[in-house]
Amino acid sequence: MTVLSIIRDCLDALLHPSARYDALTRARHRAFMAPRLMGSLVAFAAFPVYLAMRGAPSALEVAAFAWLIAPILLSWFLSRTGRYEGAHVLSSLALSGLVMTLATTTGGIESFAAIWLVVVPLEAALSASRRAVAFASALALSCAALLIVSGHFGLLPTPETNPLLRGIFMAFGVASATLYAAGLAFAAESLAHTGVALLNVEEDRYRLLARNMSDVISRHRRNGAVQFISPAVETMLGTQVARLLGHGLFDRVHVADRPAYLTALSDAARGGEARSVEFRLRRDAPRGGERSHHHQVDFIWVEMRCRPLEQASHAPAGSESEVVAVMRDVTDRKLQEQALDMARTAAEQADAAKTRFLATMSHELRTPLNAIIGFSEMIVQEQALMLDAARRREYAQLINDSGQHLLSVVNGILDMSKMESGNFEITPEPFAPRAALINCCSLLALKARENDIDLVTRIPDDLPVMTGDPRAFKQVALNLVSNAIKFTERGGKVTVSAGVEGARLMLRVTDTGVGIAADDLKRIGDPFFQAGTTYQRRHEGTGLGLSIVKSLVALHAGELTVQSKIDEGTTVTVALPLTFTAQEPSSNIATLTPVTRQATPDQAHQVKKSA
Repeated sequence: MTVLSIIRDCLDALLHPSARYDALTRARHRAFMAPRLMGSLVAFAAFPVYLAMRGAPSALEVAAFAWLIAPILLSWFLSRTGRYEGAHVLSSLALSGLVMTLATTTGGIESFAAIWLVVVPLEAALSASRRAVAFASALALSCAALLIVSGHFGLLPTPETNPLLRGIFMAFGVASATLYAAGLAFAAESLAHTGVALLNVEEDRYRLLARNMSDVISRHRRNGAVQFISPAVETMLGTQVARLLGHGLFDRVHVADRPAYLTALSDAARGGEARSVEFRLRRDAPRGGERSHHHQVDFIWVEMRCRPLEQASHAPAGSESEVVAVMRDVTDRKLQEQALDMARTAAEQADAAKTRFLATMSHELRTPLNAIIGFSEMIVQEQALMLDAARRREYAQLINDSGQHLLSVVNGILDMSKMESGNFEITPEPFAPRAALINCCSLLALKARENDIDLVTRIPDDLPVMTGDPRAFKQVALNLVSNAIKFTERGGKVTVSAGVEGARLMLRVTDTGVGIAADDLKRIGDPFFQAGTTYQRRHEGTGLGLSIVKSLVALHAGELTVQSKIDEGTTVTVALPLTFTAQEPSSNIATLTPVTRQATPDQAHQVKKSA
């Protein structure tokens, strides 16, 4: 252990507790206490030698040496109170008092001790306090003025007349004051070096923190321009810091989120309160990686918390306010929120489907059951009602029709359930689509004639053989044609056409019926949904017709397009691959959703129709 470390430990033991945890304050207190304690101790040690060489001291010399106890008292004051500025003020008073005592007895302003008045404000400069320096300067000037006035009126003793002795004293005063001023300069340089070293340490600490934390720290002007941004942004956005300075970060904000981004920064700078905002930022693709063939831009969700940056005391009045912000990637949280929203929407749709199912089934099941029960009871009571054979056949036919209708409803529900659960079996095999379409139209021709509807078929003879499930193909055709007949008024026309485009069979069913409202477009194909919000629905049905068609087309990797206008009719187009290979069943309902094309701009009023 060196002597300097022992002295430093002794000084640290004398420090006030308030100065022990701040390195710069601790250095200042040491610089104040060390020279005063050392100077006092050296003066006391030299006092016996001075007595041996000088002999009996005069009263003035005793007072001067006794005054050297003042630095020890000043060190004790600082050690007990920790008031650094107050200690310098007292030190200025003590030094000025010593100089005035020596100067008034050795020639006034011409005394060798008067030069020490210059040291008083220099010593106060170490306090880093303007008030202490101003007080010390005023004190030194006052003492000098007092010595001049006192000497002018002859209130002071006559100065030393011996030129040699006077020169020696003057040289001693200048040399001692110069050495003391040099000590003060070295102390000031040491404190400045300590301050710079501590500043570098703090900068390294904050730089290390900014480089290694995952959140991005940035400093902005009120208009959003970036003045500083931490290197963590390179990991977040995949770009260099230099490209984000100025308005580089703003250029990456999603266009729809830019107003919120700028508003948050402006409010934080103007209002003085913290602001929080979420927005999207464009992220560069990783180096060496390639974007998808769709050239989609990759955006991430970012949460930014910003607050005004406190202006320094030396900042000019009216200077522009600045904002410091902390950004973090919240894309995962946003994706979870979106997943929850989708799950909530799916649950709401399922609940609405259940409600529609109950509302539809309460009518579609009750009506045929009531007919079956009612007419069967009448047949049972035929003797009391005296029914003839014709009336019994009529009732039996009504019972049969009600049963067939009930069976079709139940079959539709079961088929839809199988499709949604992924258990609907598709058995592809080669078949002739022309024969299947002719058969379906023949089955529905009687119904069309009864409704006075012209059913036209435009199916070429050379329609090629296709591979698919013939049973599902017939069900698609039957549902589309019967749906068109159902919603076409008397005297209308239903056209069934087919053709080949590329590797797909195009089936079109066009009617001149009531059409569909635009509000029902987005709900086309929903189970149990029946259009009729903008017009009166005069036809019964479960609302499963187009839902079954939509699912069967999806199972065949096909495409469904519906175009419609109110009071102008509807065109349903089904595109099926000529060659289809069955895939493994899936329980994902999303696989049952075919691509449904939106209407073109010139078909803004065209909509879709459901059964």
